[in-house]
Amino acid sequence: MKFFIDTANLSEINEANELGILDGVTTNPSLMAKEGISGEEEVNEHYIKICNLVNGDISAEVISTNFEGMIIEGQKLAKLHENIVVKVPMIKDGVKAIKWFSDKGIRTNCTLVFSPGQAILAAKAGADYVSPFVGRIDDITWDGMELISQISDIYTTQGYHTEILAASIRTPKHIVESAELGADVITAPLKSILGLLNHPLTDIGLAKFLADHEKVSKS
Repeated sequence: MKFFIDTANLSEINEANELGILDGVTTNPSLMAKEGISGEEEVNEHYIKICNLVNGDISAEVISTNFEGMIIEGQKLAKLHENIVVKVPMIKDGVKAIKWFSDKGIRTNCTLVFSPGQAILAAKAGADYVSPFVGRIDDITWDGMELISQISDIYTTQGYHTEILAASIRTPKHIVESAELGADVITAPLKSILGLLNHPLTDIGLAKFLADHEKVSKS
């Protein structure tokens, strides 16, 4: 399973990359705004900075909600760097745009997916990635992990090649469960990724090893 970090913060991207486990980055307009980045030129420059930091797929999201606008934006984004994957929303014109991009050899990530039916449409249109938002599904008291399981079963049965990118990850537990249920990729905040490091028995064991070493050193 590939690890993407969900952020536009260059320091966080660097930190995750230095772990040696980072495969890519996902961003969105909200994450860009959080870093104080706005305007097409500034946003595009930031995408290039991210691409120069990480040797992997970088999802860059279109803002338009109509087919023509998505095509114009998507082509511009794809030209920024070979690692750019155009992120397209799961709406009617988005599905049309994904098919158009697929036919032109432009890679896509279908975002804002909340049902198996939407995931089927994304795969049929030729999306390279489909992004089910597990955390947001949990927020409305449904089971986000059940959606990962359903999509995984459908894609396996039908032989779809679209990769399942578990998004809206909130906890380390989400990451582990996504791996168990067949997600090809997770994208998560740095905090959730680093959370995988933590276990109280590791801390206890390390403290004991260091204490024993200290005793031997003094003897």
